[in-house]
Amino acid sequence: MNKNNTPESISKILERVLPDVERPGRYVGGELNSVLKEWTPQRIKVALGFPEIYDLGMPNLGLSIFYDILNGREDMLAERVYLPWLDMEKVMRREAIPLYSLESRHPVVAFDGLAISIPYEQLYTNVLHLFKLAGMPLYTSERLYGNYPLVVAGGHSTYNPEPMADFVDVFLIGEGEEAIVEISEVVGKWKQLPIDIEESRQAAYERRLGLLRDLAGVEGVYVPRFYSVSYHDNGTINGVSATEGCVDTPVLKRIVKQLPPPVTNFIVPYVDVVHNRAAIEIMRGCTRGCRFCHAGMVTRPVRERTVEEITDAVRSIIKATGYEEVALLSLSSSDFAEIAPLVEAINTEFGHLNLNISLPSLRIETVSVDLMDRLRAVGRRGGFTLAPEAASERMREIINKPVSTSQLLETAGEIYARGWQTIKLYFMIGHPDETLEDVRAIAELAKDVLSEGKKALGRRARLNVGVSTFVPKPHTPFQWSPCDTLERIREKQMLLRREVRGNGLKLNLNDPLETMMESWLSRGDRRMGKVIYEAYRRGARFDGWREQFNFSAWEAGFEASGLNWEFYTARERGSEEAFPWDHIDAAVKKTFLLEDYQWSKRGETREDCRDACYACGILPKFIPLRKETEAGDWECPEVKPRHLRRSQVMRLSPVASDVLAE
Repeated sequence: MNKNNTPESISKILERVLPDVERPGRYVGGELNSVLKEWTPQRIKVALGFPEIYDLGMPNLGLSIFYDILNGREDMLAERVYLPWLDMEKVMRREAIPLYSLESRHPVVAFDGLAISIPYEQLYTNVLHLFKLAGMPLYTSERLYGNYPLVVAGGHSTYNPEPMADFVDVFLIGEGEEAIVEISEVVGKWKQLPIDIEESRQAAYERRLGLLRDLAGVEGVYVPRFYSVSYHDNGTINGVSATEGCVDTPVLKRIVKQLPPPVTNFIVPYVDVVHNRAAIEIMRGCTRGCRFCHAGMVTRPVRERTVEEITDAVRSIIKATGYEEVALLSLSSSDFAEIAPLVEAINTEFGHLNLNISLPSLRIETVSVDLMDRLRAVGRRGGFTLAPEAASERMREIINKPVSTSQLLETAGEIYARGWQTIKLYFMIGHPDETLEDVRAIAELAKDVLSEGKKALGRRARLNVGVSTFVPKPHTPFQWSPCDTLERIREKQMLLRREVRGNGLKLNLNDPLETMMESWLSRGDRRMGKVIYEAYRRGARFDGWREQFNFSAWEAGFEASGLNWEFYTARERGSEEAFPWDHIDAAVKKTFLLEDYQWSKRGETREDCRDACYACGILPKFIPLRKETEAGDWECPEVKPRHLRRSQVMRLSPVASDVLAE
């Protein structure tokens, strides 16, 4: 063992070298509310890894939830692992320091499990880099023979796990609050099995395979090793088949029956991080059905917390952390059924504390005058962010976000009239069937919104316009759609640079090359693993950082792998084509998604799921879970599939579920 692989030696070296690196507070641990448990042989030890630097990883709510859950168990412990920035990495290489946990400074390889959150595709090469710095083989096949931590990955990007299938032992598909404990328990039982110190390499391999087979029996777990992929001559998927009898096809996502208690004892960092605040998930899921939105499709159904639970959590957070800002998170916060009473309750109890309440993801059509007045009273600071996504009403019908231009202007005017000086508008270009006139409409709408601001505030009014490029995502109606070409994206961005300008206007655009990378990674198949490896080998990492993004490394990776990246980006999929992710069941039917894609081509919209059910498939799969814990919550009138009242969405009868399944 390397002499620098002990917590004591790592601590001693850090004392000497940390004064020489940027922001040493990233690497020391010991923050308020961090948990340091004794390393006993009986405890299951899990490293929670976020493959980014501390500044971006610390605010991740998912890791905070798992940290809280695992450390709440006497038989388990969880510690955090982040990537070092470039200066610290040089020091670690020079001093032969392995990647270590912040709490106890144990090397990552000393843990029983390494649970990695991968919320977006730009982190894929960072995952490989995390393995490298930890001293672990990159490929899962090479880790079968050694005493390495089990690698579990989850997060929104893993609803298509295939590009990372060569590198990750186990994927958790869906929601992890219950599954992370079950997976840890399986690992704990496996640890208790007697080990022959003289066992052969083959015996160690078979023992590890036994663990993977046991894990494959956990609901929502996908073990890529137990599936094989075949291809047609044209490169498209022929099929994915199970090679072991212990696994399911398809793998159904994990859904928690009700949201667990919110985290309240957040770790308080020593240094500023990207979101220096506490966060409460007030609602999970969305009923709007925006056709481009991956999160809105895969997080169904909607589950809400009560006002009392949220205010109790805010009270506990203030006491435990001293944070002055609390973010009330959801995909569509103003759709929360009790949003006005919630803001009022927070104002009544905490108004004297000058607490800043952040409500991201406000819907234009549900930001009422009453809600704006309540937010002003509660002390909300900063600006308002609205996401029309498209500027022409034709495009908003295609993407199923049917908000009228007059409604947007009215909402913007009311916001400015209440004294908020800055509004942020988010748009996307590259939607299916988009024309240059639809893009030009972004500039026209932006100027009209700013005009509303100047009526109320004069020259103080500001409008920030963020324009990203649409990437068709798995498990959405637009998964059949092509991504815009580089030439078309650049043409549209040039138009916006010419048109979106003037006093009070600020335009932000993304890099088209980053769009290409996101597109091929999110839509890729298992062959993409070689591309990722070859790109990483050539220097690709921190791909989400514009100054670090190395497109040439990705081009070389495709060339070395014999693949064409346009095959994954610019090609429309046929209705009969198998997707690389078809063996992953997000609980929304593929037939429903295809029908919705066809509706988009006709400019037809769907109502909010709380007002009309279109039988997407989630309810028949979710209802049995609800029945397990809420046996008395199933009385409701006869329900017709396309005319469900909002109050009935989460209280459907078994009879109604049978109707929807048809």
